[in-house]
Amino acid sequence: MNYPDLSHRFDGESVARALEIVGERWTLLILREAFFGVRRFGQLARNLQIPRPTLSVRLRTLVDKGLLEKVPYSRDPDRHEYRLTDPGRDLFAAIVILMQWGDHHLPHPQGPPIVLHHQPCDQTAEPVLVCAHCRQEITAHNVTPEPGPGFRTEEPTLAGAPPAKSHKK
Repeated sequence: MNYPDLSHRFDGESVARALEIVGERWTLLILREAFFGVRRFGQLARNLQIPRPTLSVRLRTLVDKGLLEKVPYSRDPDRHEYRLTDPGRDLFAAIVILMQWGDHHLPHPQGPPIVLHHQPCDQTAEPVLVCAHCRQEITAHNVTPEPGPGFRTEEPTLAGAPPAKSHKK
């Protein structure tokens, strides 16, 4: 199968941009806790066994990037909790897929430590990635990367170097 040369796309590539925000271990664990209802600094620090200064920095970044919002829940003294925003909630599938991958490839001897109960069917959820159009499962074997609307057609040039070839079809 002939795949287009996409090697020059990495500067603006979506996975790399997302990992700039969520690609650090503590960040994903904080988001996991938020999905499971943990909102307060002390609870996060205790559950994750994370150094408090590290937690502070990570929470500030998640708030600054719009994945969490800092909301007051008490006055005198001021206390805040951290709630997922819509962009933060949109990372749920990524957390679930990582959890599922870990359960399958790095299993706990007694089985998964956490399972997700799917309320509508009253069963343990077994998530799959599906196409929104045909509802078929998406796998690494049935998709092909193709240039999208934000794809650069030319590589950036160095001063004095000729422009690179276009990658248009």
